[in-house]
Order: sequence, then structure tokens, then C-alpha cells
Amino acid sequence: MILVRRMENSDIARIGEVDRSEHVTQGYVLRNGALELEDVDWRVPPWFTDGRPEHSVQAKIAKWKPILERGEVMFGAFDEDRLVGFAIHRPNLSEDTAELAVLHVSAGYRRQGIGTALTREVVRLARADGAKRLYVSAAPSRPTVDFYRRQGFHLADEVNQQLYELEPEDIHMTRDL
Repeated sequence: MILVRRMENSDIARIGEVDRSEHVTQGYVLRNGALELEDVDWRVPPWFTDGRPEHSVQAKIAKWKPILERGEVMFGAFDEDRLVGFAIHRPNLSEDTAELAVLHVSAGYRRQGIGTALTREVVRLARADGAKRLYVSAAPSRPTVDFYRRQGFHLADEVNQQLYELEPEDIHMTRDL
């Protein structure tokens, strides 16, 4: 049984337990305000554990630990004691908008409702904080974008410029709360 719970900031090092790997064969591109599906061949490796490349455990800890210390909240999904998914909630992206800043579910645990459960916790907390919208900058893979659409997200009417500059190929989406 999978248990979703709020994690302590000190638990951030456990993200290495999550296997982010996947082979993506379709991705979205935003053209003229509409999503277009394209065939792709993206091989997403597990987190790197040596050195400091962009997608290493160490780099992600360095990136996410300071934001957790500023008041963001991390939720984890656990299979017994093993972390198999996590999400990070950023309460104040803008005046009335929170952000689902990070969401990862391990390969082998996807399509079992774990991402939905983590998203539900972020939505619950965002509502409790008074947010009117939840924003996500989604990787452009078809599984990711389609997941967020099933969660009630749609293309953002107004893109957050700071997030866009970080990930211009991402699909920027919002959900009313």
C-alpha cells in the first residue's frame, strides 16, 4: 500500500530513491496557441549519482533544498519505507497562484494513482493557503502533459516569464482551484 505524507526538508536527499527514467515516443510543442503532438525519441535516464550534471541527485538537492527552506512543502509517496514519488508545492508563485513545482513518480509505479494522490495533496495545501490557481511548467512529453490535463490543468492564459525562461520548451499550464 502506498502512503502519501508530508516530508521533512531534511528528507530531500531521498529523491535518489525515485527512478525518473522513461522512454518518451511522443511530445507536445506549443505552436500558435495550440498543442501539436510530434513523434520523438527521448530517453530520460535515472538520476545521475556521480558528479554534478544537471539531472544528478546532488544538483537537484542543491536546487530544491533552498526553496524548501523558504517555505515550500515536499510530499512523498512511500511503498513501505521506499520513496517512490514526490511533489513540491510552492505557495506563492504570484499573488493568488501557487505552483506544483516538482512531481516525479518512479518507473514501475506510474499509472497507479500516485501522481494523482501527490497532486491532490498539493491542491489541498494550495487551497488552504488561499490560492485561486495552481501553475505547472510541465515537461513536454505526452504522458506528462496528458496526466496534467486529466488533473484539470489547461494551457496557461498567461505564462510566468521567470519559469518560461528556465524551461522554454515546457508546456505551461494552470488549474483553477
